[in-house]
This record gives sequence, C-alpha cells and structure tokens, in this order.
Amino acid sequence: MAAGRSFGSDQRAKQRCTAGFTLVEMLVVIVVLGIVTGLGVALVGPDERDVQAREARRFASALEYAAARAQWRNEALGVSADAHIVRYWRRTSDDRWTPIVDDDVLAAHALPDALDAAALAYAGRSVAANAILPLRASGRNEPLAFTLATPRYRTIVALDPLNRAAITGPVSVTR
Repeated sequence: MAAGRSFGSDQRAKQRCTAGFTLVEMLVVIVVLGIVTGLGVALVGPDERDVQAREARRFASALEYAAARAQWRNEALGVSADAHIVRYWRRTSDDRWTPIVDDDVLAAHALPDALDAAALAYAGRSVAANAILPLRASGRNEPLAFTLATPRYRTIVALDPLNRAAITGPVSVTR
C-alpha cells in the first residue's frame, strides 16, 4: 500500500511540473511582447501623408471657425501662412493687422518640421505666399486657398464663399 501511495504522489508531482507555464514565465513573455510592440510603433510612426492630412483637417476646421467668428463678433479677421507657421489676425480700428492671441483655436500654430504652408489664391488670383487673406464680418468672403506641402506631397485647403472648407490631397508631387 505504501508503494501505491508513493507511485500516485510521484505521478501528481510530475503533472504539476508539466501542467503549464508559471506566472513568471507568462509575465516575461508579456513584457517581451510589449517591448517589441513599442519598438514597432516607434519605428513605424505616422508617415508624411498622415501628418499632412491631419494638419489639413486642423487648418480647414480653424478656417471655418475663423469665418464664423468674424460674423459672430462682427470683426474683420485674416489668416496667413509663412513657411512653418499659420497665424490668424484681427483688423484694428486704425486698419492694422494684429495677431489673435485670446483664442486657442486661432492662436499661431507651428506646423511639423517637414511641412510648409503658403497662401495660394484669393478671389481667383494668385497672392504672395505670406499674404494675409481677409475674412469679412459680413460673411461674404471671396474664395481663398492655401497649400500645405512636403517635399513629396501637396494638399490644398480652400474656403468657398459660403465659408465651407474643402481639402484636396495629399497628392504626390511629380518631379
């Protein structure tokens, strides 16, 4: 009888040793998978087109907001883009443009390093790249357009006379 117990307890001991993974082994595997996943995400990151599309959506939303704000507050606003910075302006009573600093949406916004912005057109005509394009208090604005560009892609953000923003791109730039 003693021999039978000994045999049964040996069998149970073997089953405990080979039944599965220990908690420590599972935790090590989870940590290793987490590190590999983190490295993969960091190496892949957002590509140039994703960054450009995100900034175009942000710019389009801010343009629509600025046009609406000009009407709500009965003030003349303007927008300009100078390389890596998009600025919104307010026209003062002495007919000068001053940067808007009291509104988080319309505060100067620095674009990512590889992305450049420039004014493209106002009322169907070409304009200087750093021109301030006006948004009237009446809401009757001329169509305007800006370009966001990287060395490989270009996106156009336009505002129509009804103050609706449209995004075209990003499209590949042919060389």
